[in-house]
Amino acid sequence: MNDIRIGNGYDVHALGPGLPLMLGGVRVESPVGCIAHSDGDVAIHALCDALLGALALGDIGKHFPDTSDEFKGIDSKILLQRTMSLVKGKGYGVCNVDITIAMQRPKLAPYITEMRETLARIMGTDISRVSVKFLPVPQIS
Repeated sequence: MNDIRIGNGYDVHALGPGLPLMLGGVRVESPVGCIAHSDGDVAIHALCDALLGALALGDIGKHFPDTSDEFKGIDSKILLQRTMSLVKGKGYGVCNVDITIAMQRPKLAPYITEMRETLARIMGTDISRVSVKFLPVPQIS
């Protein structure tokens, strides 16, 4: 049976100065980056959680634990590739994904197309099936 499945993913990381900021598989110019065991790509982490959740396979922490040296500093694109192997192994593929990245800055418009291309390529789908949006969050004082 190859029915339609829908998943939801969510990820949050604290930011720290001098770290690279990876989003949707793309390096974004920023004075701060995610503090994380891996490269901290919250967009890919949320996507992996959505894909895994849609198939009731648990979450990203179950498959790629932050207690494992194997995943220390790992490129999250590799985590998405491995997630897609699990998805395809269950007889599924991606119909479409919709990602919203909420942050104060930097603005992400210059990076959106590259993110969509990168994610589509890894998931083996057309860019027209991958949406990435930026939601500017007001600064809390």
